[in-house]
Amino acid sequence: MSFISRRKYTLILAESSLELIPKELWNDPSVIKNAKRRRKKPAEMLLDKSLHYHAMKNIAGREKRGRPDIVHVSLLLALNSPLNQEGMLNIYVHTLENYVITVNPEVRIPKNYNRFVGLMEQLLKHGKVPPRSEKPLLYVKTMSLKDLISKINPRKVILLSEKGEKIRLTDVPKIIRKGDVFIIGGFPHGDFEKETYELCDEIYSMYTKSLETWTILSHILTVLEISNNLI
Repeated sequence: MSFISRRKYTLILAESSLELIPKELWNDPSVIKNAKRRRKKPAEMLLDKSLHYHAMKNIAGREKRGRPDIVHVSLLLALNSPLNQEGMLNIYVHTLENYVITVNPEVRIPKNYNRFVGLMEQLLKHGKVPPRSEKPLLYVKTMSLKDLISKINPRKVILLSEKGEKIRLTDVPKIIRKGDVFIIGGFPHGDFEKETYELCDEIYSMYTKSLETWTILSHILTVLEISNNLI
């Protein structure tokens, strides 16, 4: 199944901070307490830094993990955008664990964060949502970012990173065109992996300081919508 179109822009939230609680944390008191309250197994719950901060202190790459809210806000923003509503946007979520979520442009992500968490837990457990649907609104597969880009076969791959060449917002429509992939980090701190940089044709920065994922995304979507006479 694929929602790819060369007449669309493609957004990838890369290295996103979205994962189930890893096995090494299942026996942590804070995780057990949270699991009992929710009547779920630790293995079936999302890792969330606001709930599992102390449990995460010694796990590898902790600065980039446990922030599913970044994906939540970004999906709400992208799916509700005029660009998506006019059928001009493909959306993928690539995670730190090398899973890729394909997002049907018509899916309605819950605005309530707790309901979103439940939806993502269901997705990561069953592989698709709805679990028994032949035409799921969300589905997830084990896939590297490299394999995803190869599958999309875009005209060009553009990365937004503070390490990139500085550009003005008004330059974006000249740089990101239909048929292109633009990548924004779905993690809170740290940097993209070396392999991610190597996959990109061009790397740009819109500001001299680090910006939140949704701030970058909102600016890009808006300027692309203006350039396409949507708003």
